[in-house]
Amino acid sequence: MTSDLVPRPVEGRVFHVEATAGLGDVAPSGRVRLDTVARWLQDAAWADAADSGLADEGAWFVRSMRVEVERFPRFGEACDVATWCSGTGALWAERRTSVTGPGGARVETAAIWVHMEADGSRPRPLPAGFDRFYAAAAAGRRVRARLRHDPQPPDDATKEPWRFRAADLDLAAHVNNAVYWTVVEEQLAAAPDPSEPYVAEIEHRGPTAERDAIIRRAGSQTWICAGHGEVVATVVAG
Repeated sequence: MTSDLVPRPVEGRVFHVEATAGLGDVAPSGRVRLDTVARWLQDAAWADAADSGLADEGAWFVRSMRVEVERFPRFGEACDVATWCSGTGALWAERRTSVTGPGGARVETAAIWVHMEADGSRPRPLPAGFDRFYAAAAAGRRVRARLRHDPQPPDDATKEPWRFRAADLDLAAHVNNAVYWTVVEEQLAAAPDPSEPYVAEIEHRGPTAERDAIIRRAGSQTWICAGHGEVVATVVAG
C-alpha cells in the first residue's frame, strides 16, 4: 500500500499503549470497526499528553484524520498503538499513530489536531513547552490544516435521517469525533467487509451538539449534516 504518511521517527518521543479488540469493538465478522480504531487513537493521544505532564490550559480538537488499513485488527487481537508528533503548525500539530497486532493487523493514521481555547471558542498557540516533548519526533516538519473535501453535497446526493445517541456526546457535550465513523460503518454493514487495503479520510468542519442529523452521499464522499442542514463533517472512503 503506497502512502504519503511519514514513517516512525528514529529519534524523539514515541508513546505506546495496548488495545485489545473486545466484544463491543467489532463487526459481526470479527473485524474491528472504524469507530473503534478512532477511539483507540483518541485514547492514545490523551494518554500521551497526560504522561508527558505538559501543562495545558487549552484543548485539542481533531480537524482531519486519514486512516490507511493494510489489515484490520480482529476480535481478541492485542494491538500495540504507537503514537508520535509528526509535524506542527502555528496553532495545530499532526499526530501519526500506528496500530499493529501479532495476527498481522496494521493500521496507519495521521490526524491534524487544532489547539483551542478550553471552551472551543478559537484556536490558540501550541502549549508552552510543547517542543521539549515533541519537536524531536516532528523533526521540523511543517503541516497545514487546510480542508480538501468538497464542502457541500451535490443536489442529487442521497439523503437519509440519522440520530446520534446521548451516549455519543463527549465531555464538551458535542458528538465525539470517533462516533462519526459509525456513519461509515452503517454503510459497510450493508455489504461484505471492505477489501484490504482500505483507505478513508474524515474532515471535521465544526462541532455539533444536535442529535438529529442528515446524511448525504454521492460517489465516494459522505456529508454528515446537523439537523438544520449545516455540514459538520465529511468522509471520503473506499
